Amino acid sequence: MRLVTAVAGLSVIAACASTTGTASSPRRLVAHTSSGTVAGAHIGRDLQRFNAIPYAAPPTGTLRWQPPQPVQAWKGVKDGTRTAPRCPQNANPADSNPASTTEDCLYLNVTAPGAVPAGRRLPVMVWLHGGGFTQGAGGDYDARRLAEAGVVVVTVNYRLGIFGFLGHPALPGSGAFGLLDQQAALRWIRHNAAAFGGDPRNITLFGESAGAFSTCAQLTSPAAAGLFDKAIIQSGSCSMRQMGIDPAGGDTVWPSRQSGEQIAAAAAGQIGCTDAAQTMACLRRAPVAALLAAQQKIPATWAPSYGSDTLPLDPRRAVAEGRIHPVPLMVGTTAHEARYFVAMYFDGPGQPLSQQTYQQFLRTAFGKDAPRVAARYPVSTHASPSLAWAAIATDRGWTCPTRVGNRLLARKTPVYQYEFADRTAPRPAGFPVPAAFPLGAYHGGELPYLFDGPGAATDQPLSTSQRRLADQMIAHWTRFAATGDPNDPSLPRWKPLTSKSANHVRFLSSARSNGDGSTEHHCRFWDTRK
Repeated sequence: MRLVTAVAGLSVIAACASTTGTASSPRRLVAHTSSGTVAGAHIGRDLQRFNAIPYAAPPTGTLRWQPPQPVQAWKGVKDGTRTAPRCPQNANPADSNPASTTEDCLYLNVTAPGAVPAGRRLPVMVWLHGGGFTQGAGGDYDARRLAEAGVVVVTVNYRLGIFGFLGHPALPGSGAFGLLDQQAALRWIRHNAAAFGGDPRNITLFGESAGAFSTCAQLTSPAAAGLFDKAIIQSGSCSMRQMGIDPAGGDTVWPSRQSGEQIAAAAAGQIGCTDAAQTMACLRRAPVAALLAAQQKIPATWAPSYGSDTLPLDPRRAVAEGRIHPVPLMVGTTAHEARYFVAMYFDGPGQPLSQQTYQQFLRTAFGKDAPRVAARYPVSTHASPSLAWAAIATDRGWTCPTRVGNRLLARKTPVYQYEFADRTAPRPAGFPVPAAFPLGAYHGGELPYLFDGPGAATDQPLSTSQRRLADQMIAHWTRFAATGDPNDPSLPRWKPLTSKSANHVRFLSSARSNGDGSTEHHCRFWDTRK
């Protein structure tokens, strides 16, 4: 039976008025927001959903590459049962991500219980999707299982790629439009959470991958002060390091504003916008398809850049200096983060790493230190050179920097650290990788334990033991959203991290263990190296 820890003793929401439906269609209901009335539908076990609610004006025409503007109030009842359009993005056959050329995309979706405690409001969880800052949508994530545990869940679209993170000296919000969209959504949610039974004073921001990096960025953005009360960061630490085989990429995953503007200039050149005085006018005239094609041709990371009012500091530096919003945090990684990327770029296309390529990667990434790294990660102890490199990239890039960053964060605020370690996690649906490649607890592997829908789709359903693990994780996530502490008498004890200790929880399919995992991931080895 599902653990429901956030709330009990439910009563009907007064903010929503139901209307009668037919036997073959869901009953419809309406919610009254500051922007207008929206119609939703009852789904599942006493849940309600409102889709495609605009939280900002369409970023089209002269509003392309401008901070988000307030949404214009509408008259009548807006249809909240349709699917919101995705923000502009290229298709990615590797994970079945569809393309979109629709700029009118700043929408959010709300999934909530159909009843709340009398005189009380439910915790609100705001999900920022992943996708490398270039793909994905809030509607890819069906949050009904989280909502069944007693929270209101909001999934958000934000501008992506060249539309979300273009940099130019003349642009207010340069390099951070996607972050500004997220902040606009949070402001809208603060004003309107009560319309869906939510508590506007109890908002948890959470996300995975690019959504986790976004959450990190908001944690250090002065403009995000007061917009959320807790945060959950899944596989996207503020302190993450580059995987190490691109010498020009530097160590940090966060581009500077100058770097972002150089990337944007290269993209403008692809389109033919070469007159410096007319660059922005030229880019605003460019069709969406042309901009997406230019984005595809630039071998660079489209991500939020620091050095602006929105993101003044590299978040890694901000964490080291304690310049964060001191809200309670849950932060974690998966045990085999980088296997997903090694599979996607090497083994999936039929080009697994050879022993020679592995040694070349070591020399490129670590120079004179390569023999020491090779001795710590000999191919003989892994099934292949690909898996040996995936272990290095996981430990050096994800797990160990995250734990260092968590100890820094713990100097300012409570931090609950975890690792998702189900080696048998269901593989992502449609992932073109040989079945023999062991993805293990891969990047994104925890998502099917929290969500349904395309963003968490797998090639097989959760097993009975995995379903129990999912119930436990959902209980921890929603309990944390309710109280800022994932602990509950019905759950195993989870101690908060301290600046010196390494307490964390490992989530496994058959058992759950406490420990620091430092030996398995060789964090003492990596902590002594830059």
